[in-house]
Amino acid sequence: MSLLWENSLLAFLLVTILVGGGAAWMAGRGIALTWRPTNQIVLYMILLAAFVRFLHFALFEGTLLSLHFYLVDLAAMLIICFLGHRYTRTLQMTSQYHWLYEKTSAFSWRERSA
Repeated sequence: MSLLWENSLLAFLLVTILVGGGAAWMAGRGIALTWRPTNQIVLYMILLAAFVRFLHFALFEGTLLSLHFYLVDLAAMLIICFLGHRYTRTLQMTSQYHWLYEKTSAFSWRERSA
């Protein structure tokens, strides 16, 4: 047994990263597109991580009430959601305010130099 996955690496990648991560990315994108505060990410990901834990339980006979694996799923969801939020916010800032900001990477921007 590993510290990151309960049954198999494939189940972890499929449910936590692909399904849960996709939902987390879209949640972060939605939070950014509606200009909501970043702290809402935590609330949404607590709920999403519980759902991902249920999928592990229902599909792969994982432990439903495992705090350790719930926290692993929550950490993955928080990271992916924050990255989706930051990526979308960077696109917003550099496209809507292109005269003020320029992209420095996929996840950051800076003020345009005069």
